[in-house]
Amino acid sequence: MLSTITSGAVYGVHSHLIQVEVDISQGLPCFQIVGLPGSEVREARERVKVALKNVGIKLPPMCINVNLSPADLPKNGTMFDLPVAVGIMIALGKLKQESVEGTLLLGELGLSGELKPVRGVLPIAREGALRGIRRCVVPAGNAWEGALVGELESIGIRDVKEAVALLAGEDVSVGDGKRAEAETMPVCEGDAVVEAGGQERLDFFQISGQQGLKRAAEVAAAGFHNLLIIGAPGSGKTMLARRIPSILPPLTREESLEVSAIYSICGLLQSVGSLRTTRPFLNPHHTITGRALAGGGRIPAPGVISLAHRGVLFLDELPEFKRETLDILRQPLEDKRVQIARSSGTYVYPADFMLVGAMNPCPCGFYPDRERCRCSPFEVKRYLNRVSGPILDRMDICVEALPMAFADMTSGRREEGSAQVRERVMAARKRQESRFAGTGLHFNADMGAGDVARYCALGEAELRYMERMFSALQFSARAYHRILKVARTIADLDGSDGIGEMHLAEAICYRQSDHKYWN
Repeated sequence: MLSTITSGAVYGVHSHLIQVEVDISQGLPCFQIVGLPGSEVREARERVKVALKNVGIKLPPMCINVNLSPADLPKNGTMFDLPVAVGIMIALGKLKQESVEGTLLLGELGLSGELKPVRGVLPIAREGALRGIRRCVVPAGNAWEGALVGELESIGIRDVKEAVALLAGEDVSVGDGKRAEAETMPVCEGDAVVEAGGQERLDFFQISGQQGLKRAAEVAAAGFHNLLIIGAPGSGKTMLARRIPSILPPLTREESLEVSAIYSICGLLQSVGSLRTTRPFLNPHHTITGRALAGGGRIPAPGVISLAHRGVLFLDELPEFKRETLDILRQPLEDKRVQIARSSGTYVYPADFMLVGAMNPCPCGFYPDRERCRCSPFEVKRYLNRVSGPILDRMDICVEALPMAFADMTSGRREEGSAQVRERVMAARKRQESRFAGTGLHFNADMGAGDVARYCALGEAELRYMERMFSALQFSARAYHRILKVARTIADLDGSDGIGEMHLAEAICYRQSDHKYWN
């Protein structure tokens, strides 16, 4: 008898529904799985046989063939265990085919028949909802994840017996076959909100002085611009960068689903229990490898830059990263995605993040203060050249962190907090939402060359001003467009419909710190 079960698989961040076809017929006893199964999928044969035996279902000595359709897509992971087991139940006549119509099944089986959580339930459930699926049966540990897709009824089960009882229409005991309800609440990001341990929330009011640095961070947050901070040790570079998430606008519903899907694929959403509503903040160590940064492996998995999608990627001590590792960022910063090619196919992961870098100006950290800096000009140049020109050209804002003044640290003045800064950022964000409605753009930093020409039009006086600055400072075409995008954000913060000379002047100032050190 033939049975067909709907399941799913993830490729990159895209999901496909997989039809698990099971046929049991007379012949030499065998159990084979076809349809480009990976090693984890082939091992499902042993898990399913032992799990069914241990729950009292003995497989007859017959020929069992399982096909995973479409057969030209490689299949990996352990989520096919449950659909294979249920398909066998139907083929044996213990369940009816009608019981699984419109139902998505996912789950890994333990040898006792227990169902264990799997990765990627959220993106697969989203794809199922788009294809008309209205119910998903998943391990109890994944039930809340399926319920995040509002169009689906998500049912969590603990073992094969509960699955059979549920699909047979029998009453299940309290707690069995529980229907999960979607829940959306803030996520505990250690650097963005109060941690469970009661640690103090990171806030802008904790930074004394450094008004220029705070202004640059506000502009960067409002337009989602890349930010580079240069300064001596102890000047507040890292302190400020770690507080940027506290002034960023929250994720929209669609952005939240995008980010949560990536974390679901990596198995990192299980510790959260809800959709992510705060923007990610990733701070990798400078010893990170290129593969860990961009993603990869035999079966490519998202890297750090994809985990930072719609959030902040903070690279502290930027020159300490290997130059070839930093250069991996060049294409993702432009294309907003990472593309990994393997013999099994091409995998694409989103990488639309805000890059924040912090660095010292020389090995000792005190250049150009020659009273404290003992580095030779050659050492300074070699240190700065660890950051390539193309990476620098992609930094929209470059600002210098000046040494802290004693008066700033001891004045006792109440500094402006993140809540006040965030209000201005949110106001600028609303102007961008209105401007980019229906275009697919989210922030000013997302604009391409054509969008800049459309949304950053300059008056005659502003054009003449930019012509003088372009010739005097020898900007590249990319730098010119980035200046216009930053100026558009500054105008949004001012509530201005047009870009004025003062907005352009401030945006140009944010390109001068790199000229000071690299020219």
